[in-house]
Amino acid sequence: MPGSDNQSDPIPETQELLLDSPDNAALANLSGQFDENLRQIERRLDILISNRGGRFRLTGAPAAVQAGSRILRELFRLAATAPVDAQRLHMTIQENLMEHAVAQGAEPADDNGLTMKTRRLHIRPRGTNQRAYLDAIRNHDLCFGIGPAGTGKTYLAVASAVAALEEERVRRIVLVRPAVEAGERLGFLPGDMSQKVDPYLRPMYDALYEMMGFDRVARLIERNIIEVAPLAFMRGRSLNESFVILDEAQNTTIEQMKMLVTRLGFGSRAVITGDVTQIDLPKHQLSGLKHATQVLQGVPGIAFTHFTAGDVVRHALVQRIVEAYQNFEAAASLKADEGNRAG
Repeated sequence: MPGSDNQSDPIPETQELLLDSPDNAALANLSGQFDENLRQIERRLDILISNRGGRFRLTGAPAAVQAGSRILRELFRLAATAPVDAQRLHMTIQENLMEHAVAQGAEPADDNGLTMKTRRLHIRPRGTNQRAYLDAIRNHDLCFGIGPAGTGKTYLAVASAVAALEEERVRRIVLVRPAVEAGERLGFLPGDMSQKVDPYLRPMYDALYEMMGFDRVARLIERNIIEVAPLAFMRGRSLNESFVILDEAQNTTIEQMKMLVTRLGFGSRAVITGDVTQIDLPKHQLSGLKHATQVLQGVPGIAFTHFTAGDVVRHALVQRIVEAYQNFEAAASLKADEGNRAG
């Protein structure tokens, strides 16, 4: 028709899916109480799902229907051996949406060998940015992962460090974090250095325990193969054959950031993670992470990966909260720029 822009919504597609099992408990586990899991998939994908027993009918946009079919199959396999809880449901939906986004961007569906194998887990990236992040860690001596909580920045950095240690590419792992809440003055806290810093490094410890087991992590810490230290204690050291992870780097000062990145010795690499929207420094103090993104951009051997709310792999609500804050801050920044121009 004249004047038509051919931008109408895609024609809905209906797909039949048979999930056959002699065990009705698996189907009940998949569907959730009062079919809540099915309703959640409907809301996230904007599709309709009806079923009678193991026979499902999905209706909606073709790409969404295909994603829904993949999600139901994957959850059905899981439902035979484990409960399909809210976390598993969200992770499965999010992973499939990320995979679809990769396919739409004409990127390869596989992870190009980026799956990391530790003694207890096989860890593979989810989505475009996690793939880019792991590729950057693999191919650069210094890598920055910047973005909101829940995007896997710290977890993937720890996984990379564990893989490097087990493959004997490094001799130790060094975990560092600025203890801003204690003002970096830890002497008044009880216990030895590890005990003083432990509360600030809990996310990295949790990842280590998951990948290596509690007992093995404890032995490696005792042998100083895994070292835990506040950022202030890095001054004057040279870190050779080490995998260094600096977490919560948005709370470093410019001087602290410069001090750490110049500590790297032969055979070492570092991953620096942070969220520039969660700075706890005094108002007058510029974040070392923000400053580093300006100073070090384009320097050979250094890579930056920026995550967004779309990369969040925690509860669906976390993703919506991150998006709300990002939108609010973007609007405030635009308003401030307009005020400056008017002035």
